[in-house]
Amino acid sequence: MSDLTPKQHVALAAAQVVRSGMRLGLGSGSTVGLIVEALGERVQRGELRDLRVVVASRWTETKALAAGLTVVELNDVVQLDLAIDGADEVDPQRAMIKGGGGALLRERIVLYAARERLIAVDESKLVPHLGASWALPVEVVQFGWRVAEAALRALGTTPQLRRDGMQPFVTDEGNYILDCPFRLRAPQAQPGAAQGHDPHELDRALRAIPGVMDHGLFLGLADRVLVGQADGVREL
Repeated sequence: MSDLTPKQHVALAAAQVVRSGMRLGLGSGSTVGLIVEALGERVQRGELRDLRVVVASRWTETKALAAGLTVVELNDVVQLDLAIDGADEVDPQRAMIKGGGGALLRERIVLYAARERLIAVDESKLVPHLGASWALPVEVVQFGWRVAEAALRALGTTPQLRRDGMQPFVTDEGNYILDCPFRLRAPQAQPGAAQGHDPHELDRALRAIPGVMDHGLFLGLADRVLVGQADGVREL
């Protein structure tokens, strides 16, 4: 039995996908933090050279610099060879809920900019339908955020303003996050099964609300999903 946790297994596997000379995008979160450490060790051993890294959060930037990685601005490279990120939930069709760490807007941009998108999660993040264990984060501008909150309530959810202690949580882009419980329709749901929101319809409805900058529903943005287990890694 390995001494590694599922999260450590998948972080090491994801780090091995990276090649010298890549323009690499990195998301945010605890799994990405482990990937950053593994990449730093590969750089120190001379296995990776000329690696340029774009990060999706200030937290990841701090980790990457501490690991000895070269951090560059996305505007300076525009297109990435590979982006690696985690997720809070992944369904059987590789649709995701992201944003538990509050970096969803930048994470989406980094994934969008990449030729290949790799998601690394441990097996606890796999769900039969999105919304099974996580509320959907919705990032809104501070100006008139209660207007967006009211519109979200009209969609049948109960938004909760995310807080950092006593104060509202503020993203790296200076926005608030409303955490919204939604049950999303399961892929290929059987007739008569309990139905939820269609993910694509909800995506469109959220984007139509003035003041919503982004949301944590990530559809079609995972080319590969690596899943860490107690005995190693499998691909979804």
